[in-house]
Amino acid sequence: MKVPPHPGLAGDAVYLDHNATTPVDPRVVEAMGPWFTTGFGNPSSGHAWAAEPAAALARARARIAALIGATAEGIVFTGSGSEANNLALRGAVLAADADRPQVITQVTEHPAVLETCRALRRLHGVRVTLLPVDREGRLDPAVLAAALTPQTVLVSVMAANNETGTLQPVAELAALARARGALFHCDAAQAAGKVPLDVEGLGVDLLTVVGHKMYAPKGVAALYVRPGLRLEPLVYGGGQEGGLRAGTENVALAVALGAAAELAAAELADGAGERAAALRDRLHGGLTRALPGRVHLNGSVRHRLPTTLNVGVDGVPGHELLAAVPRIAASTGSACHTGGRTPSPVLRAMGLDDDRALTAVRLSVGRWTTGDEVDLAAGLLAAAVGALTARSGSPG
Repeated sequence: MKVPPHPGLAGDAVYLDHNATTPVDPRVVEAMGPWFTTGFGNPSSGHAWAAEPAAALARARARIAALIGATAEGIVFTGSGSEANNLALRGAVLAADADRPQVITQVTEHPAVLETCRALRRLHGVRVTLLPVDREGRLDPAVLAAALTPQTVLVSVMAANNETGTLQPVAELAALARARGALFHCDAAQAAGKVPLDVEGLGVDLLTVVGHKMYAPKGVAALYVRPGLRLEPLVYGGGQEGGLRAGTENVALAVALGAAAELAAAELADGAGERAAALRDRLHGGLTRALPGRVHLNGSVRHRLPTTLNVGVDGVPGHELLAAVPRIAASTGSACHTGGRTPSPVLRAMGLDDDRALTAVRLSVGRWTTGDEVDLAAGLLAAAVGALTARSGSPG
């Protein structure tokens, strides 16, 4: 599949932060164009200017649905993945007829899920159960089975972790939840377009897809809602999006997400996942050869995204390493608070001690990443480790 060059990736820097956001594909930008100009009509209107925008929305829904094995009627457009997750969790809980309902999720979920759970507990008295993960960051289905109760309304478990790329056994978890009468929501923000997804095969009731994680612009996402499932709306008003998300639809952004989904489906069929995994492993191999015995993988070896490499180098804090290599765009496993560093809660939950967690660096490849770039990145990072080690006097 021929991919046009990307103007935002020109120069000698190496972009390895695709889990944070992806560059918008030029083909997606091209698809958006008409809906800013001639196709400006309100898709809910009843005149000629509405017909094409309404048809464009329908095509976009169908393309997103095709990527995840859904039907178009189940696709609800939202303004972000966080909004989609809020609609799924809040919508399911408030629509449920349950006395003091329970929501179950895992400790390594995205804040969009964890904070929504905390709000439901604070505002609506919902019982929230946070399940532990193992050293690879995976949730054991037996742990979920033991936590389910007759009051469990919803289980929410992400498809792939945004930091480590660890993939969860979603189909097995969903089957357990639904066997006990609970709904299952999956935040697939990081997984959609990178690995095959099928909502019927997975057995999920709700699934989140995010535009800027798959080469569409920021500000658009979608929630798959199993047809017939009742949710309380998040935004009330004119009844758009099946009554679940009022407000005139942004046709250009919806078209962008549809175009991105169509491109992703074609790339997956053409072996994009295998090519990404080869680049990821080439980068990992370059680092381990240059720094023998010092590079440690965080997450699962077998169950992870093909695009994501989360590693730490003994004795080198991740933020110091990336600061020493400004030509590489990547992320760390820590957050800065009042001058100090706090290790990632995800890595802590996986059992890593603070010293190990603070060394974490997340390197994520994407559509335009080349073999030469990952070789360059491995060399630059290894050289920076050598310089930092020599400066600190630590053994290398």
